[in-house]
Amino acid sequence: LNCLRAIALVIAAMMAIIGCADSHNVIRHRKIANPVLLPEQKIYISVSRDGVYGDEAYPGSGLTLSQILLSSFVKHVRRVDVGDIYQPYIEALETARLKGYDILIFPTILHWENHATEWNGVPDKVKVKVDVVRVDKDALLDSVIVEGKSGLATFGGDYPQDLLPAPLERFVSSLFQSANSAVQRTD
Repeated sequence: LNCLRAIALVIAAMMAIIGCADSHNVIRHRKIANPVLLPEQKIYISVSRDGVYGDEAYPGSGLTLSQILLSSFVKHVRRVDVGDIYQPYIEALETARLKGYDILIFPTILHWENHATEWNGVPDKVKVKVDVVRVDKDALLDSVIVEGKSGLATFGGDYPQDLLPAPLERFVSSLFQSANSAVQRTD
């Protein structure tokens, strides 16, 4: 009887740990041979349109996504800047061209869902797309879609943007490395 209780407790603990873990899915589409980017290139990160889920708008989420990307790129290049406001692709490309940037990073929020997970058991979810574009030729060099879902036991204070830094950091790092280290899928 005690053995059965111990086994039940171990199984319950394992289920609790699994429920606490965030999950990520990274879908990568490589266009050219690695490395895609060089440290001497000048990078412009545009601002995504803010995320919306149903009737709920998330003001500032587009700029937040761009700031997360900035924190990853600044580790690899000397010059990287973020736009001030959302611009459609053609406008962002023209801004990058006029200001002398080599690379445009064009992020797009595809899904942004924030819940009080610790109270209602509904996980936060996020899905973003990031295009890497060579400015002078308007050529797509690489693209990634990152999806994240929070664990169920968040203990409060978690937001969709908290699901992005780790997978986006891996993606950005891989842009400066050989094909052998390209990001395919992580959980």
